[in-house]
Amino acid sequence: MASGDPQQAAKVWSAVLGIVEMTIPRSSYKTWLERTNALSWAGDELLISVPDAFTAQYIQERLMVVLDTALRDVAGNGVSIALTVEGEKDTVLLPEEISKHVDPTSSDTKLTEREDNKSATVSQKFNPNYTFDHFVVGDSNELAFSGAKAVAESPGLHFNPLVLYSGVGLGKTHLLHAIAHEGTRKGLICVYTTCEDFTNQYVLAIRSGTTESFREKYRSADILLIDDIQFLIGKEQTQEGFFHTFNALHMSGKQLVISSDRPVTDLTVLEPRITSRLAGGLVTDIQTPTLETRLAILRSKSSTFDCEIPDEVMEYLAQRVQSNIRELEGSLNKIVALSQFKGTQISLETVKIAMADVRGSSHSKMVNDEAILTAVSNHFGIPKDHLKGKGRRKTTVQGRQVAIYLLRQETDLSLSAIGKILGGRDHSTVLHGYDRVASRIELDDTLRDDVLRIRTTLMKTT
Repeated sequence: MASGDPQQAAKVWSAVLGIVEMTIPRSSYKTWLERTNALSWAGDELLISVPDAFTAQYIQERLMVVLDTALRDVAGNGVSIALTVEGEKDTVLLPEEISKHVDPTSSDTKLTEREDNKSATVSQKFNPNYTFDHFVVGDSNELAFSGAKAVAESPGLHFNPLVLYSGVGLGKTHLLHAIAHEGTRKGLICVYTTCEDFTNQYVLAIRSGTTESFREKYRSADILLIDDIQFLIGKEQTQEGFFHTFNALHMSGKQLVISSDRPVTDLTVLEPRITSRLAGGLVTDIQTPTLETRLAILRSKSSTFDCEIPDEVMEYLAQRVQSNIRELEGSLNKIVALSQFKGTQISLETVKIAMADVRGSSHSKMVNDEAILTAVSNHFGIPKDHLKGKGRRKTTVQGRQVAIYLLRQETDLSLSAIGKILGGRDHSTVLHGYDRVASRIELDDTLRDDVLRIRTTLMKTT
């Protein structure tokens, strides 16, 4: 096993992680996969080193299916993943043996506590790439960036709290880490955590009688940054703990930075005393990036790679991935990793094939024409038979054109096939409808928002 090629193994594993990073939650990736390393690839087995046996157990039980699927996409069938604990590369843990290396007294409760402790450690690390210098500013995020810079330069003085809200993968976490980097550079105590981790730690502190140390950890912060505050919904006891932590820091002139996936006004299930305090500072959104901003993000990201990426590839990715910066960067990561693994040049044709593989395995093959028509119908309030009919009302025509655009983007259907689905329309009519949306989507914020909302609905139902 040790004789396997470590460089080739590293390339394979990098390509696998490039795929998986786009398909599982960010917190899961960072906690369980970010510190894994490929040791060797010999025969039909890829040997992966993990930090400890608990991580091996978690990966084996909860992530191995998605890892195996990605490995097949990269290296073909017949290759499997074997796990070993760091520093014990000669001891391969078989699936049935992994649990034996974990504390035998562990139960579901112990598992939760160990996850909490692991999360507490991870939450204090700031991503070195998430700095203000690495944040690409455009019309969609300019106010949020300016607010974050102001808070980092003068914490507790101007915008307190600072609340950033947006959809998934648009840069909220990046700005939180950037503030933490700047605060740390000034010698301030910066504590970053996700709301989920905050909740887990609070529950564990109550259960273990360590609430005093919990309070000390968070109330000693000069800047407290909490990601995804919407996870407080339905957790009344944790809301109480958050409220008192918020008050203590705010009264002391310490800075609070909060992120959410929705506006404060939509957090109606939270206690009013919490939402009123959140609304008392600067609340700003991060919108979906324009084509120009997406291109700038890709160019910035590509400068970190030791390879040439043609402009036409950048433009293709920017056009194809519209709603999520993390998915945009993840697509670029995958393309570069596959190119290095296969020893091939990056070209538009190879990228189209690679992107088709990703969407085919994780998205497009699960989205059919009926699901798209249903999502469009529900979004615009237009019956499906009207989308397929000859009605010329403005809303009906718009909904029909959006349906054409999504059917073309999200499936492998030809223009003729789409025409048949939509009431027997001919090829040129379908092409006109597609071009109409494609040419306006970067200029019309309302249209872009409609398409992105429908796509989000499709992702939730597949």
